[in-house]
Amino acid sequence: MTLDKAIVDALRAASTATITTVLLKKGIRRCWMQGPMPAFNAGERLVGRAFTLRFVPAREDLATPESWSSPRSTRGAIEDMPEGCIAVVDSMGVKDAGIFGDILTARMKKRGVTALVTDGVVRDAVGVDGTGLPVWCSGAAAPPSVAGLTFVGWQEPIGCGGVAVFPDDVIVADQDGVVVIPAAIVEEVAKAAVEQERLELWIMREVDKGVPLPGLYPPNAETKARYEAESGNS
Repeated sequence: MTLDKAIVDALRAASTATITTVLLKKGIRRCWMQGPMPAFNAGERLVGRAFTLRFVPAREDLATPESWSSPRSTRGAIEDMPEGCIAVVDSMGVKDAGIFGDILTARMKKRGVTALVTDGVVRDAVGVDGTGLPVWCSGAAAPPSVAGLTFVGWQEPIGCGGVAVFPDDVIVADQDGVVVIPAAIVEEVAKAAVEQERLELWIMREVDKGVPLPGLYPPNAETKARYEAESGNS
């Protein structure tokens, strides 16, 4: 399901820090992934629906180079990725086996995938960087995925970086890392994030004027009234 352009634009204008604040106000605390950080071609804030992939620990009869030719493989998953999605890979935080390398990420780029996010690592770092695909991960490692992981499937609920991710949840990734927005509330989160950014910009101007923080951030009733009057929100 394609994301509405207005929602994408709103979320791209809001930092992941702002989005975590909005989600916290809605009772959602576990939304920021521990592990994935901007690693390759990740200079812009990106937004997309989650396309999930899952690995489990390596089992010797299954985690073999021959498994790469199976229909149920990372190769098969990549061919199923829709344009504009963000691939989110549960690698269980394993850091000694690279889940994808330059050839797989090049194919993802060719298919119009927006970004790759994983709590694990990639291999062929120079090549991955050269594909132009934005990647948030925990680093790089030379060994292939089957050295430490078994690929088991895609488009099912996963855990990535300590966060539950369901297919079609919305992913926002920037320099602070990666945030997951439940699909059911993405529209209201986008609207609230725009307003939160607007408020914080006004607060920053007040700080620049020398206004003390108590009562300003977070704003008390008097500050809110002044903000609304000055910003035309009343």
